Amino acid sequence: MKAVLRWLGLVLVAVVALQLFFVGRIAMMAVLAPESTTFQRSEIWAQLASKGQVQWRQQWVPYPQISDHLKRAVIAAEDDSFVNHDGVDWNAIEKAWERNARAEAQIAKAQARAPDKPVRAPKIRGGSTITQQLAKNLLLSGERTLLRKGQEFVLTLLLEQLLSKQRILEIYLNSVEWGDGVFGAEAAAQHYFKKPAARLSPQEAARLAVMLPAPKRFEKTPGSAYLAGRTRTIVARMGSAELP
Repeated sequence: MKAVLRWLGLVLVAVVALQLFFVGRIAMMAVLAPESTTFQRSEIWAQLASKGQVQWRQQWVPYPQISDHLKRAVIAAEDDSFVNHDGVDWNAIEKAWERNARAEAQIAKAQARAPDKPVRAPKIRGGSTITQQLAKNLLLSGERTLLRKGQEFVLTLLLEQLLSKQRILEIYLNSVEWGDGVFGAEAAAQHYFKKPAARLSPQEAARLAVMLPAPKRFEKTPGSAYLAGRTRTIVARMGSAELP
């Protein structure tokens, strides 16, 4: 029994130490830009394994040097309640859950009608906020487990408590993936439009925002009808996007 209690105590100490480490890392981000994220480092290893070399484009730019059009476009496309929620948008999660449940029910009906016919898997929609995405990309692995999701929730709350909304958005826009080895708004603007992030037009900004869920795929299919149509939708919604 004593051995079990000692083991549990060590586990508890390790968990507390890890959380304190995360608190320190996030607190430093209030004044220092993160050199790289966990996601970026995993992409480096993936490039080395597949290509034998690293192709990397990233240049940190301060918040004022990122076009307001891009800020509004990303908020409109990814998290339209960004400035108002505490890191988790419970309404978006509930709506995503309902959409996914309906999609799975439709698949089940189709399989029941034609069991021998292949059925396209439903598109799973998430309700993650910009802060949640930043928490995951900054400090966590890509595995999908309840433990990792719980840690993401804790990190999301820490980010919201220790950093301003403006700082969260600044770090997100400077570190998010926009193509194969393309990270951050400045690199994306130069890569796709040959101009700095400060000079992006509303249409260019909206196009970049639409790419975010699958940047590598859209990088290879620039003529995608979905990309063009969704870009028009985001341009129309950008005017109502509230900036921090």
